[in-house]
Amino acid sequence: MRSRGFTLLEIIVVLVIGAMTMAMLVSFTGKGASAADLKASARSLAGGLRAAQSTAMAQRRDAVLTIDVDAREFTFSGETRPHKLPEGVELKLYTAQTEVESQRKGSIRFYPDGSSTGGRITVSSGERKFLVDVDWLTGRVAINE
Repeated sequence: MRSRGFTLLEIIVVLVIGAMTMAMLVSFTGKGASAADLKASARSLAGGLRAAQSTAMAQRRDAVLTIDVDAREFTFSGETRPHKLPEGVELKLYTAQTEVESQRKGSIRFYPDGSSTGGRITVSSGERKFLVDVDWLTGRVAINE
């Protein structure tokens, strides 16, 4: 007749499986930025771009959003304090050649008619990424996964 309860071997197997599961979870979440941070970063950049476009149209002068890829920050024209993105977020910038300041820094310019130089900012962490696209003709800003 079998007694109730677990054997020592069964308890050890369950503990090993639990430890392996925790190790996998830590390795997946420990690298890079969280999905929420990544999406918030893309939204923050898109908001800055939309603000630049609105300013250009309202004030009838060019407005620029400058992105520093290495520092993970962007600055809106006229501001002195940069907007910093979270650790683990990686940026890639594709913009018009005329707006490239250095290999790792560039801008997207908006004109008084709402158009822009256009471009794309890739916000990524590991395998996850968001694309912040700026249409050159209309200045429309869109976030794509």
